[in-house]
Amino acid sequence: MIEPRIVFMGTPDFAVGILKEIVAHNFKVVGVITAPDRKAGRGLKLNESAVKKYAQTLDIPILQPTNLKAPDFLAELASLQANVQVVVAFRMLPKVVWKMPSLGTFNLHASLLPAYRGAAPINWALINGEKETGVTTFFIDEKIDTGAIILQKKTPIGSEDNAASLHDTLMNLGAEAVIETLNLIASENVVTKPQPTLAPKEAPKLFTHNCQIDWTASLDEVYNFIRGLDPYPGAWTTLHNGDDQVKVKIYAVKRVEENHSMVPGQLCVDKRSLRVAVKNGSIEIVTMQLAGKRKMNMTDLLNGYSFEPEAKFA
Repeated sequence: MIEPRIVFMGTPDFAVGILKEIVAHNFKVVGVITAPDRKAGRGLKLNESAVKKYAQTLDIPILQPTNLKAPDFLAELASLQANVQVVVAFRMLPKVVWKMPSLGTFNLHASLLPAYRGAAPINWALINGEKETGVTTFFIDEKIDTGAIILQKKTPIGSEDNAASLHDTLMNLGAEAVIETLNLIASENVVTKPQPTLAPKEAPKLFTHNCQIDWTASLDEVYNFIRGLDPYPGAWTTLHNGDDQVKVKIYAVKRVEENHSMVPGQLCVDKRSLRVAVKNGSIEIVTMQLAGKRKMNMTDLLNGYSFEPEAKFA
């Protein structure tokens, strides 16, 4: 048996769930690498990453490089004498970094590679209406998410899952996969396989332009798009309400199969609900946020906001 000496690299809450499980299984973590603190919010206060906040409770070295090729960072990293590096939701690593440990550097990715390579695999699996997803551990190579697979674990996607619930499912599944991978490395029983040469479905980073709702799409397509972006970053649309045009973010929704003669994006409003017409049905909005306002459930919003008879989303 080889005792892993681990440097862990990660930034968001998803990575924290994995690091906690590594610590709980008594693996030796000799260092944590995470993103530099960034100014955020109205007061421009320095915001620490979720991984840093947790790692500070572990009393282990924390490095926050801005340049992963900087000589001083590489020297600090080498001084930790890690023999394996675990990467979860971090930046692309230069070869000089991922080649450093003798037992290799492996990544946990929240998809069944080669499907959904990229920055937002959880969101895009939901947006595309997948019925199944999972996690993959693989050794890092020169390209993004292309290295030899160590192991994969699968999970079904429920019809009411959103990005938050699937995030948590895959975080827990990913923790299991990382522990199994570390045990394989420790026992020198790793057997890898190359990724299939299929045309992969991509998972590009989410920006404002690719989070806008297309109300002319089908009921399932619109429903999957919205839940795939709930709660972050949130699907958006423009509300045309009389003379006003307001940017709106839509979160929790229900799909309603029904026949109607309304045009896509047309609203049907009563005292307790708001539905939006789409092909072969409508989307009932449960939670919505008007620009400059807080997120509200529809009952509360309808108590204080009036929709004109011709109001629509576009």
